[in-house]
Amino acid sequence: MTFQWTAVAGFLYAEIAILLLLCLPYISPLRWQKIFMFSLWGKIANYWNKAFLAIIVLLIVLFLDAVREVRKYSNVHIAEKSAQTTASAYDHIQMKLFRSQRNLYISGFSLFLWLVLRRTVSLITLLAKEMGAQVALEIQVANTSDAARKYLEENEKLQRSLMERRNCVNDELIEVTNKKLKQEAEKLKAEIKKSSIVLGKKTDEVTTVKNQAESLRKEYDHLVREHKKLKEHAGEKHDKKAL
Repeated sequence: MTFQWTAVAGFLYAEIAILLLLCLPYISPLRWQKIFMFSLWGKIANYWNKAFLAIIVLLIVLFLDAVREVRKYSNVHIAEKSAQTTASAYDHIQMKLFRSQRNLYISGFSLFLWLVLRRTVSLITLLAKEMGAQVALEIQVANTSDAARKYLEENEKLQRSLMERRNCVNDELIEVTNKKLKQEAEKLKAEIKKSSIVLGKKTDEVTTVKNQAESLRKEYDHLVREHKKLKEHAGEKHDKKAL
């Protein structure tokens, strides 16, 4: 195997190893993204597209060369077989055909796995970004839920404090109202007491006036009777003088 095909075979083995490593389920895409974020990869990334295209072109050239070799030795193999050449020449052509077919497979698989490797890295990077966005979204949702929970708790505390204040205000209003009612009741009791005293005095005065009026009536009746008696007595005297 010449140097170039040895390098292509080594490149193929490296591609297989890297793909197997990327397919391991124990390493998450976020960890691969952290690995890809190293400063070394950052420097390589500037030349990544150019290197990828250069390797693609090189592998395509080698693949086409291998196809040419396979077609060449296949035609020679058919010609030598029909010409009935010696065994050593036939074996040499068979060896050349085997090598060209081997090179064809190596270059073809290398080209195919190189495209698969690039696509795999792209998908892992995209998946890592989506997972990072999902994690950030989950954190944001968790923070929003915590904030909403805090707001609800503060709202409940505020409502409780308002209810307590209302209860306190209602209690104070009830106490003030009761005090006012007690004061008004005491005032009414005092006024009723004063009115009772005044009414008692007025009743005594009325009773006194009634007694005085009764005594006056009796005196008046007595004077009327005396006056009538005097009139009768004066009339008798006048009759006697007339006789």
